Amino acid sequence: MCGRFSFSPNEIIIEERFDIDIEEGVYQPRYNCAPSQNLAVISNAEPGRLSFYRWGLIPFWAKDISVGNRMINAKAETILEKVSFRHAFRGNRCLVLSDGFYEWKKEKNDRIPYRITLKNGEPFAMAGIWDTWKNPAGAVVNSFAIITTTPNTLIESIHDRMPVIILRENEKDWLNRNDTDLLLHFLQPYPAGDMEAYPVSKLVNSPSNDRPEVIRRMN
Repeated sequence: MCGRFSFSPNEIIIEERFDIDIEEGVYQPRYNCAPSQNLAVISNAEPGRLSFYRWGLIPFWAKDISVGNRMINAKAETILEKVSFRHAFRGNRCLVLSDGFYEWKKEKNDRIPYRITLKNGEPFAMAGIWDTWKNPAGAVVNSFAIITTTPNTLIESIHDRMPVIILRENEKDWLNRNDTDLLLHFLQPYPAGDMEAYPVSKLVNSPSNDRPEVIRRMN
């Protein structure tokens, strides 16, 4: 499961890294992104700009927005079997932008939060699917889920799942290609040797703590 992450680079780095434009005033660094929040994505509907979608997929046919609370993640292994996910996988894909994600490691009677990043410190893109839902009043809500997979050798000592991180060279194909076999091939664990994990403060346990202290390494 991936239930919390960060995305805090400056705008210039984001625009250069992902080859997108950011509308003035819409981006703020986020250190503790949580479900139900509007978060930064690049969708295949608007691949040249930064968009903000609600975390927790609400299928277009859902009767209530609360459905999204149960669908923050989609398993890569079963994504074509789930009615809630297969429509979005085939036509509505996105890159969920991040510079680190959090997982909690069980140690005796405690749960220690870890932040997992790329060793080079660069932001990266997690594989996402999205959908558009209208509430009874006609207001449009775009929402997304993060695809997860089995852990690599770094993550497996912390948690039994990890988000799919799309290799940089495959990001545009993830958005633009419709070859199901190719898309499924992208849903692999990221190379463990290119990642690192370190313990962080339990401040991350509360989504209300959205400040730089959350991402600092604990000794």
